[in-house]
Amino acid sequence: MPAIGWAARDTSGVLSPYSFSRRSALKDDDVTIKVLFCGICHTDLHIAKNEWGNALYPVVPGHEIVGVVTEVGPGVKNFKAGDAVGVGYFVDSCRSCVSCGSGHENHCPTLVLTSNAVDYDGATTQGGFSNVLVVDQGYVVRVPEGLPLDGAAPLLCAGVTVYSPMMEFGLNAPGKHLGVVGLGGLGHMAVKFGKAFGMTVTVISSSPRKREEAVERLGADAFLVSQDPEQMKAAAGTMDGIIDTVSAGHPIVPLLELLKPRGQLVVVGAPSTPLELPAYAIIGGGKRVAGNLVGSIGSCQAMLDFAGKHGITADVEVVKMDYVNTAVERLERNDVRYRFVIDVAGSQLGAAA
Repeated sequence: MPAIGWAARDTSGVLSPYSFSRRSALKDDDVTIKVLFCGICHTDLHIAKNEWGNALYPVVPGHEIVGVVTEVGPGVKNFKAGDAVGVGYFVDSCRSCVSCGSGHENHCPTLVLTSNAVDYDGATTQGGFSNVLVVDQGYVVRVPEGLPLDGAAPLLCAGVTVYSPMMEFGLNAPGKHLGVVGLGGLGHMAVKFGKAFGMTVTVISSSPRKREEAVERLGADAFLVSQDPEQMKAAAGTMDGIIDTVSAGHPIVPLLELLKPRGQLVVVGAPSTPLELPAYAIIGGGKRVAGNLVGSIGSCQAMLDFAGKHGITADVEVVKMDYVNTAVERLERNDVRYRFVIDVAGSQLGAAA
């Protein structure tokens, strides 16, 4: 099946038109999807520039994908042509390990990522910066009716990345106090989910200029400047849990001091420098630190259903594909509120170079 996308070919990370093929002989459980929108995640930037040293050039990024079903294999029972669907960070897993067997396939040791991975048939996966996708039905989720598709796209990564640990660690109970570190693509989703759960939400940021955005526009209950020792001291021991979304290196001991005894810090950002965690910071008060990688397919569907019920979408800036390189440059400067989304169906993808 001929496909066209925009691919990076070297460490410059510059994207340009690229022709390739999707599998055309549909397997029993295959779903063919016309891509309508695809979010741009920081992970796409890291991969395109080979900042993690694992780029499989040429690589078509994109794992926050929303589209419409155009064709299904004979074994597909859950989807039909015309359905609005989404595909997130991964498109397959081994289905036989402990994680897969317990409904946590996002932790499968041989997880097949949507982009820049090797599928079980040996093919390199290409992501959603393209016009068509073919995915096993077990890794496709349904987008609730009425949820705007452009704003829904980032939920497939940013949304489930914060929703999943909030559910797992009980950070979804009305009246509990949630701290959200960082107010970007992940952070603004954590604020929205926290408020929808009925929690008290405090945004923690190194930038005082984000106070108005956090409180007045997104509805956070309070705002802490992490560089202000007096503010941090006054808030010590007040939070049940903290979602840390920051992808740049930063100290976490001051965050642990904000937690109540037995409080939970969840790291979902991915700094390139190691976290410094002295034992005393968690021994006193029995505090806990965990990480999280996106969420399972079941968690992603539950998140979308919750978002549909409460009208939750990401705040997005929709762009055409020919703007993608500029968008990536702006993303590097954090110059977006809060997610770029490519209008793939509305773009002229061009002829492959």
